[in-house]
Amino acid sequence: MPRVHIDVMLKDEILDPQGQAIEAALPQLGYDGIGDVRVGKHIELSVPDDVDVATTVDGLADRLLANPVIERFSWRIADDERR
Repeated sequence: MPRVHIDVMLKDEILDPQGQAIEAALPQLGYDGIGDVRVGKHIELSVPDDVDVATTVDGLADRLLANPVIERFSWRIADDERR
């Protein structure tokens, strides 16, 4: 069963208040020069071996995990390396 990682992010033209709040707090914590902070979602799931991974994941992300009006998604099949 392939393990799939899906990232959902706001489109670049959509304001990200959560990202802006994090960016504003960084200098107070001693992290200067960091900018363009964006916050999103990371989803991991396993897909059965007998289905087309691309079709399944694209459909799932487009219909359930991301709002296509304001969000974009990307996905990849995980390797066996764990952190």
